[in-house]
Amino acid sequence: MGPFWTLSKHLLDRRGMLILAIAMAFVSAAGLGVGLLSLGPMLEQILHPDGGQGLRQLAEQVNADGGFWHVPEGIVAVLPESRFNGVLLLIVVVWILTLIGATANFMHQYISQTLSTLTIASIRQRLFEHVLRLPLHRVVQQGPSEHISRIIRDTATLESGFIALLGKSVAQLTKGIAALAVAVIFDWKIVVVAVIVGPVLGFVLRKLASRVRRGSYGSLVAQQDLLRLSNERVQGLRAVKTSTAEETAAKQFAVVNKRVVKHELRMRTAKAMSSPIMETLAIIVLGGLALLAANSILKGNLPFERFLLSVGSLAVAGASFRPLAGIINSISTAAAPAERILEVLDEETESADGAPLSRHSESVRFAGVYYSYPSAETPSVVDVDLDVRFGEHIAIVGPNGSGKTTLVSLLPRLFNPTAGVVSIDGVDLATVSLADLRKQIGVVTQDSFIVHGTIAENIAIGRPDVSFDQIEAAAVASHADGFISELPNGYESMIAEHGASLSGGQRQRLAIARAILRKPSLLILDEATSQVDSESEASIAQAIREISNCTVFVIAHRLATVLDCHRIVVMEEGRIVDVGPHDELLGRCELYDRLIRTQLVAVQA
Repeated sequence: MGPFWTLSKHLLDRRGMLILAIAMAFVSAAGLGVGLLSLGPMLEQILHPDGGQGLRQLAEQVNADGGFWHVPEGIVAVLPESRFNGVLLLIVVVWILTLIGATANFMHQYISQTLSTLTIASIRQRLFEHVLRLPLHRVVQQGPSEHISRIIRDTATLESGFIALLGKSVAQLTKGIAALAVAVIFDWKIVVVAVIVGPVLGFVLRKLASRVRRGSYGSLVAQQDLLRLSNERVQGLRAVKTSTAEETAAKQFAVVNKRVVKHELRMRTAKAMSSPIMETLAIIVLGGLALLAANSILKGNLPFERFLLSVGSLAVAGASFRPLAGIINSISTAAAPAERILEVLDEETESADGAPLSRHSESVRFAGVYYSYPSAETPSVVDVDLDVRFGEHIAIVGPNGSGKTTLVSLLPRLFNPTAGVVSIDGVDLATVSLADLRKQIGVVTQDSFIVHGTIAENIAIGRPDVSFDQIEAAAVASHADGFISELPNGYESMIAEHGASLSGGQRQRLAIARAILRKPSLLILDEATSQVDSESEASIAQAIREISNCTVFVIAHRLATVLDCHRIVVMEEGRIVDVGPHDELLGRCELYDRLIRTQLVAVQA
């Protein structure tokens, strides 16, 4: 359970709240303990109406004995002499203590849950920010659903563990200890039994907790797969329906769902055994204490009322300790997500530090560049050498899987070369600040990134400081202003999740507007015009041509886009096989000729 306790240390970040929560638990427990102690004189006056003493006489006798306890004379003077009035006073005191204890208990639970929620929010925020800074290949390799599951589901389970630890366990422990202390005051022999039973109980609960923890870890892994499968099938519901794949998807879901059930059921035995074991041990302990007490009563060494109070206090202690089995199960269950959360937090993030990088104004160069994806058998980029002048527009073409997207992904350092150097203006990108590099690069991909929010918010992603006029100008340049103006609320119109309320072309035009708004010195268009009509494509191409002080890399399957570039890079199996203008490549490069015939789509009127 080390990972759970490691993350539990974050509770100390709000030390004041933690101390106050624990203090309230002790106040509540103290009220219970004093209330139980006050039952002693009450029972003595009720059970011995003839020979008993009033509260004043009892206090005077305590002071006369000269023991540890001493009642101030001011209090002695106001204590009632009548035994009935003494009982009434004690009952009123118990009522007051109960009210104080209930208030303190409420405050303890309220503060504990608040502290747990705030701590989990901090951990969740830290985890999310850490995932954002992970190298892209790690997220791609493991899958987004795995990280989403840990950010959402694992932190929720961890919060239940925090609440059990700080709220329930502290409350039950303090009450149990207070009641046990009262029982010891009435009959010290209880200490002997507690010393014997405590380690045995701890050993049994530890074994059960270990099993619960293992089952919880397996369940979280299976639930992560369930989340991934659900996201993929629901988000791709259109493809599922048109492929008549509903039955296949249902069967796949059933397989993973059964795995979740399997791990959940692994925990049932340990969880189900906890309470019966606690109850059995409690009966054994009470039976042993009853035998000890009976022997003392028969010998005349223990007054009957002290026996009742001792057993009653012990019963209250047992009732307080009984829920600890379930609490330990909750904490054990939380140990698995804590381990998974720490696994992510321990992963190395991108190195954001580096030397300042001035705005690109000279050249971009790939020198002997290789890149291999983790666990891939062959590299995706092989020995690439390419020099690009500032302001040049470069088209990259090639068969699917030829390494085009991987190559341009090296520019914003989404991936780092396995070998070789990528440089801008003669500066190795591996040595520069990520912020300086990426803030001057605009990227538009085929799958446009659209979030639930307004049109203006989507265009201004990454640029919260821009004005509305700048947003509108970028939309006009990307040929998006036309459809935006037709929406009921214009730029304040809300977009559905994943941009579902927009067409593919509209989403891409917003993404292009976002890139233009950045005023990049380096623009990367990866199939950016694949979902727009020829008229819009021509307008966008014109807007791109009008961007000054910018080097452009274009991956496209449209012939018009390719012809609009200064040079064309032809790639195959990760290598550059030829570079040159369209006219020079025709006839000289067999692969380019084939691409012209089979892949590069002519403009449709």
